[in-house]
Amino acid sequence: MLVNLRAQKHHKGFIANHGLSLAVAGILLLWLALYRQSDPQTHIGAFYGNATADWLGTLVIVVATKYLYEIGSAESRSPHPRSRGAVVRFLVDHSLTIGLLITGAMWILVYARIDANGKAGQVIGNIVSEWTQILGLVVITKYCGETGSKEGS
Repeated sequence: MLVNLRAQKHHKGFIANHGLSLAVAGILLLWLALYRQSDPQTHIGAFYGNATADWLGTLVIVVATKYLYEIGSAESRSPHPRSRGAVVRFLVDHSLTIGLLITGAMWILVYARIDANGKAGQVIGNIVSEWTQILGLVVITKYCGETGSKEGS
């Protein structure tokens, strides 16, 4: 009985700690399944492909900002201790941008090697666009504010 209570507490803790990521991942899987069964040449098929790329971008935002850091961004997780060396500190201070650059480059390489007009090519093209948008927002929010937002306050 004690083991079951511990497992239930751990399970609830996991859901509470990762509920947003899991919900977004579930929605992403739904769009992916719908796109897989659809014709990308139809309006609804194209919509499913766009939704797949958009929700993948949303998942990246949720997960990346949870684990990575970008100095100067109010949306990033808490800063790290300053006791690290200069190179490690730079890598940590810019881990969100570096992570987006590396994964974005990987998506670009995949996109360059496949048929851009094929079923996968359309979605991966949208993913490349989504990554560019996310990276742009991360960089822009470091230097520009907006009245009423955390960055502009």
